[in-house]
Amino acid sequence: MRHNIFTENPTVPVDVKKRSISELLDVMLKTGFQGRKLAESVQIWHNMLKENNITVFMGLSGAMVPAGMRKVISYMIENRMIDCLVSTGANLFHDSHEALGKKHYMGSHLADDEKLFDYGVDRIYDIFAVEEEFREADTLIADFAEEIGEISCSSREFVYLLGKKLVGCGAAEDSIVVSAYRHKVPIFVPALSDSSIGIGLTIARRRGLKLEVDQIKDVDEITQIVEKSGKTGVIYVGGGVPKNFIQQTEVIASILGINTSGHDYAIQYTSDSPHWGGLSGCTFDEAISWGKIAVQAKKVQVFVDATIALPIVAHALYEKCHELKRNAPIFNWEGSDGLNIVYSE
Repeated sequence: MRHNIFTENPTVPVDVKKRSISELLDVMLKTGFQGRKLAESVQIWHNMLKENNITVFMGLSGAMVPAGMRKVISYMIENRMIDCLVSTGANLFHDSHEALGKKHYMGSHLADDEKLFDYGVDRIYDIFAVEEEFREADTLIADFAEEIGEISCSSREFVYLLGKKLVGCGAAEDSIVVSAYRHKVPIFVPALSDSSIGIGLTIARRRGLKLEVDQIKDVDEITQIVEKSGKTGVIYVGGGVPKNFIQQTEVIASILGINTSGHDYAIQYTSDSPHWGGLSGCTFDEAISWGKIAVQAKKVQVFVDATIALPIVAHALYEKCHELKRNAPIFNWEGSDGLNIVYSE
């Protein structure tokens, strides 16, 4: 009888018993569909963190902070499960809003939006927020920009200064921006103007301020990280601008003559589908054709609501990595030839 290579690995039904989250996900490696993909993402992420001389990028899109994911991302920064964050401006605005003691509120997607408008309440699906408080935060951003003065800086430099400002205001330590400032993890916001931070900076501009956030400097700086890293891994929460901003670094580096072969590890949690042709849902196999993901990369895409995946994955990594001592990258942006990276022991 001919040996059938396709039937070498039988599935194993999940039995119900007392176990940790990471143990459950280990069991789910032998199941199917997105449950197995979720388990594979934890396995790949854990293996990535055990690598030497690797820089881990995270792309963060979607309304993750209003939905309650702020402390998850902050924990990952503090514990160097990620080394560089690329975010929408909205997530950082909402993070700063909460860090200063304001709230988002549980609501309903069935609420009467006309009544919400009358009450000055904004809705993000089933999350509510107070519009007047957002406008106060817009003004705070404008006032902060005026404190900085007339400079030209990358979004990484701007967010670092924002983190310093928030610390001075007594902001919560579990803020994404504050955690990144404390642990020297760079944050890039390639579409900064497309957010309430952009609104605040526009207010400052109308007051006569000439602060410029140089988005091309952003591209240069993040590409330098890829050029000077040993290996690179990417984790995408959703897709959008943060995903492509990280992906395109490999293309830029190759055009500049840097010998790169694509990101070595790749994980994505997304609810978008590839057949619509958008980048948010496009597969990592497609990205190989562009040279963005290495042919031999360890990769998995999980088609799931990120608000389900992130808490589960973070807790599993907490259990698996609590004794792991990573040699995380340390970034020095003051070198004579640009960025210098050393990996901590």
